[in-house]
Amino acid sequence: MDASVTIKANGADARAEALVASYERAGYLRVAPAMLQPAEPFLDLAGEDIRNRMYLTTAPGGAEFCLRPDLTIPVSRDYLASPAAGQAAGFCYLGPVFRHRTDQPAEFLQAGIESFGRADKAAADAEMLSLGLEATATYGLASPAIKTGDVALFCALIAGLDLPPAWKRRLIKDFNRKTNLAQDLDRLVLGGNNARPEYQGVLAALAGANPKGAHALVTDLLSIAGINAVGGRSVAEIAERFLEQSALGASAKLPQEVRALIERFLAVTGDPDEAAAELRALTADADMNGTMTQALDLFESRNGFLAARGIDPKLVHFSTSFGRGFDYYTGFVFELTDPSRTGDPLVAGGRYDGLLSRLGSSEQTPAVGFAVWIERLAGYGGAS
Repeated sequence: MDASVTIKANGADARAEALVASYERAGYLRVAPAMLQPAEPFLDLAGEDIRNRMYLTTAPGGAEFCLRPDLTIPVSRDYLASPAAGQAAGFCYLGPVFRHRTDQPAEFLQAGIESFGRADKAAADAEMLSLGLEATATYGLASPAIKTGDVALFCALIAGLDLPPAWKRRLIKDFNRKTNLAQDLDRLVLGGNNARPEYQGVLAALAGANPKGAHALVTDLLSIAGINAVGGRSVAEIAERFLEQSALGASAKLPQEVRALIERFLAVTGDPDEAAAELRALTADADMNGTMTQALDLFESRNGFLAARGIDPKLVHFSTSFGRGFDYYTGFVFELTDPSRTGDPLVAGGRYDGLLSRLGSSEQTPAVGFAVWIERLAGYGGAS
């Protein structure tokens, strides 16, 4: 390696260390989770994009592990195993993550913050975006493009629709995969699942069965057949999807006007204040104040905290359809990008209140955080 490359690498490392040191001064404890992690939480919770790019290995006893593809789940697992579990606590980190990438190294650095247990959700969300902006400023990008969304608003809308629970779960899961969402809306408008797979008889037999017993039966059948994983999915997830198909097979029809309502909701875009007014009007027109009010109140409260931190709402681009492709996000999501370059996320994160209970916690714990793509910011020549 020549001297210029060494200096550049050292400079990037120095700025990353300075960034994480600033997070420590802000009260976030620096942690370093293990690089080798149990694979199942990522296979079940991280989302399709991460699942397809993981590096997996199997231990002699059959347990499946992976090189950590992100740091949110490892930090969350360590928090749950610590004496701080259930209490308000914040952590920061700087370390490598591992994902298959065809044209870039599979190992790359991420810094970030994970904050657990804060009841003041709107203020915590605003703090994450503010600290994310400090990260880009550290690298000389003072005014990145700010994209935000709110998964909770979509979930509240779907909760208010007259649909079977299985379809509500399916549509919420579809949110991060817009092609799937459009296809499933088509299926609903036409009247349920018209496809009849070869195993339709098995699906029919499972319909209405005790969910726990049916899940155990399908899991046992898969194990007997020698199936451990398919397409990066665990046996438990395969069983869950199979049972979901059983539930979705029941006839359900979505009126065209309800689909129009969903599409109107997903078309809302603009600065957060404009979006809030448009969403209030939509909620009133659809007579959905009972299901949408709480999510809208939190959205508007967050907008106020963002303004209090000096973030001009006119510089924030909000879209109801914006998501990040991770299945564990449940609320506020954001990305900071530079459209004049690649437009790839430089800083990205959001709220994931349901993750810790899905990792085994007996309590619902508020959680929010973000990751900083050090390799992407390293190309900027800002102040160290």
